[in-house]
Amino acid sequence: MDQSVAVQDSLEEGENCIVAAQCQFFVNDVIESRLVSLVECKSEYGIFLFTHRRMAITKDDISLDKVIPITKDCTIEEVLSEFPVLGSDMTVRITSDNVLLELQLPFSSHSRRFLDETCKACHGVDKQHMSVDPCPRFLWLSKYLPKSALASVSEKKGAFIPAAEFKGIETEASDNMRKTGTATVNGKSQVSEETKQNIQNISDNNAVRDGKVKPEVSNDMVRSSSYTVANKAQMLAMPQFELRDNLIKCELLKREESYTFTKDYRFFVGTYNVNGQSPKESLLPWLKGGTEPPDIYLVGFQELDLSKEAFIFSDTPKEQEWSKAVHEGLHPESKYAMIKVIRLVGIMLLFYVKKELAEYISAIEAEYVGTGIMGRMGNKGAVGIRFNFHNSSLCIVNCHLAAHTEEYERRNQDFRDICSRLTFRSFDPVLPNLPIMKHDTVLWFGDLNYRISDVDVEQVKKLIDERDFKTLYKYDQLKKQMEEKAVFDGFTEGELKFQPTYKYDTGSDQWDTSEKCRTPAWCDRILWKGKNVKQLQYSSHLSLKTSDHKPVSSIFEIGIKVVNEELYRKTFEEIVRTLDKMENECIPSVSLSEHEFYFKDVKYMQRQVQTFTIYNDGQVPCQFQFIQKLEEPAYCKPWLTAQPCKGFVAQGAKLEIELEVFVNKTTATKLTSQEEKLEDILILHLERGKDYFVPISGNYLPSCFGSSLQALCYMREPIQDMPPELIQQFTLMPLHQQIEPSDTLEKQLDIPKELWMLVEHLYRNACYQADLFQQPGLRTEFEEIRDCLDTGMPDSLPGSNHSVAEALLLFLDALPEPVICYSHYHQSLDSSGSHTQCKQVISTLPQCHKNAFNYLMAFLRELLKYFMFNNLDVSTLASIFGSLLLRPPPAIKQDAAQKKKVQEFIEHFISKQEDIS
Repeated sequence: MDQSVAVQDSLEEGENCIVAAQCQFFVNDVIESRLVSLVECKSEYGIFLFTHRRMAITKDDISLDKVIPITKDCTIEEVLSEFPVLGSDMTVRITSDNVLLELQLPFSSHSRRFLDETCKACHGVDKQHMSVDPCPRFLWLSKYLPKSALASVSEKKGAFIPAAEFKGIETEASDNMRKTGTATVNGKSQVSEETKQNIQNISDNNAVRDGKVKPEVSNDMVRSSSYTVANKAQMLAMPQFELRDNLIKCELLKREESYTFTKDYRFFVGTYNVNGQSPKESLLPWLKGGTEPPDIYLVGFQELDLSKEAFIFSDTPKEQEWSKAVHEGLHPESKYAMIKVIRLVGIMLLFYVKKELAEYISAIEAEYVGTGIMGRMGNKGAVGIRFNFHNSSLCIVNCHLAAHTEEYERRNQDFRDICSRLTFRSFDPVLPNLPIMKHDTVLWFGDLNYRISDVDVEQVKKLIDERDFKTLYKYDQLKKQMEEKAVFDGFTEGELKFQPTYKYDTGSDQWDTSEKCRTPAWCDRILWKGKNVKQLQYSSHLSLKTSDHKPVSSIFEIGIKVVNEELYRKTFEEIVRTLDKMENECIPSVSLSEHEFYFKDVKYMQRQVQTFTIYNDGQVPCQFQFIQKLEEPAYCKPWLTAQPCKGFVAQGAKLEIELEVFVNKTTATKLTSQEEKLEDILILHLERGKDYFVPISGNYLPSCFGSSLQALCYMREPIQDMPPELIQQFTLMPLHQQIEPSDTLEKQLDIPKELWMLVEHLYRNACYQADLFQQPGLRTEFEEIRDCLDTGMPDSLPGSNHSVAEALLLFLDALPEPVICYSHYHQSLDSSGSHTQCKQVISTLPQCHKNAFNYLMAFLRELLKYFMFNNLDVSTLASIFGSLLLRPPPAIKQDAAQKKKVQEFIEHFISKQEDIS
């Protein structure tokens, strides 16, 4: 997930977060998680280090910890361990202004981009120093520096250490980087013992009994940003990414069959929902995978940790516990290299390969997406790893979809969200991000949560006892949804010859005997898509009793494309000779199928997509990119995207471009007030060719989502029935201004009618609803709810209780001025320890904000009366609603202490029945 959005929200105008990445570093001998980002302002750069309590979704989730300005003396070097491992985490040392920052970065696209952009920034500052331009003065950092690490550079145990302390271990590589501003490492640095302990090594199955792993990887397996020798086509994407290199690559890919052959490799795929338990038994019966050792292991877990701490803080000791259990359960007759581990809350994916095959793994990327409440929380979602094995590309997805029998549509939506949002950064910057389906082979598994339905539980158990799985499979929801092509179109699943894997009494083979007595179901599944894939085995493992699920495994034989070196060399030389003849003879040229686009009736948070085709009608392949207009920060307005935004089109080939318009809370208010319009011009630039101009326009239907409480209180009619000039007047009206009633304008409402409709619906229908405000609704139902609020039709809100609850949260989140106004933020925090002072703060709010606050608090207190049914408590409600009702001003960063005070402030009103008039 791109967390730079959260950082950007915390910055001031004119400051730009270029990239953000997760990292770890030592604080007083303790490893702590941080978010590191590169920030630019007026061609000056600084490295910002943030603490965070969970994955950074908004600025409320991060707090600035340290700042390092990038000066002319800035150097960057990668610290290599004595036994480096392909795909392992990177230890990086950044020195600037006599301060040293040593970070451990996960091997991911965000980490590499952070290093690439930071190197560019260092190189730019070095050039500036050598020119007549003034050196950076960093005046814009003055507001941050008093709280930064520069105030404490003498700390030797922390992340920031005076550079002089490291003179004894600087290498030739660091000297080279100081001169060039690049991050290439030619030599090996000595590494501290702490750093060595945090670098992933090879798993020796005979040595992991005490939790330690033997370092047995040779130096030729060093993980780096370059490509392994195995992937010849990928090697051609050199750092300069010249047009010639891409022409050669394109031709090599066209002729791939002429210099590759297919070789079969054995893959083990396993999935296990562990229900928040710690490992209590050996995983060998599950992981051994037969007598022949697998070449590659792909092991997925769900519900690794169910605690609230894991969800809020993201860290969990269960990751290490289950990783160690997997180490110990791998096939004992082979040694394996751990290539990558990725986790999102309780969803974890581990990737191992035989030691002797590790050198043929390249282009590793790992990403994750959350699909929980408000479409972003990580209690449900997916993690993915993509990589190249020899010359074949593979994508691995481990997911946990929405629960409950009746929620199959929500599971379908989760699948579609994962497909659209889980993308991997291409190693070639000319090319767009790689979606899941753009790989030779896709392996998708996890707790898909599809149930057995339309048959009673006793009949299900009878069919299981008779082992009549073929009949039982007819009632399987996933089977039905795949037949309707609602999900997993083009995927294959092996025959289910094992009994359902859910739900058992923990520690036994007994079906669920709880009060709910859930119907057994095949929740845990493994599917695949691609050619040359043969499933050798698909089974569950009843002997493992740790969880209420049983683990599932599959053995695949997958045909992998391997390069014939001699044939490759001949093909390469032939392509180069051909290019030499045609180079510089022709100018790239394309034609567009459409030249102008209009998006009609765009609605809040509802995507509209139009496409056009680029046809290469020239004599040579061409490279294109949408470029920025003068004095604009991006190639398009924030409500518009083009996919792909850059790419390569072979001679005579076509490429489809998707133009997507999507209005969210950041753009809705100004579109509603007509301060901005849906108008933009895209510039499509051809390398060595001309520019094409593509006008974009449309109309936006105003919505209560993104409108202010004050404006909505003046609108007695649905917003789309209001005259545009009145909408503009009410939206642009200063917060404390009042308009006197007249013949044409009625008295202001006490609270917005939209807020009343949402709360009234939940009060009448959802007090008994389990997991209210904790389980997401359906996007299609949200769109119906939005249309009802904006148009007044139908008279009552459609959709499930969960969809209406999520709509209420989205409504509050989209308010341009929160219920407790930005101007009251600091006073609210200062008053959080006193109920009387908290009441005083609320009493000073504008009347419509005060009324809305009292109304919401009364509703939340009412919900708590039914806590035995809806699973809500004071702490949960204060945490959910506090982050929406009491938000910090855009220029203010919120740390953990402030978040706690916000929760305490709201708790005063949820636990006491007092309204402030």
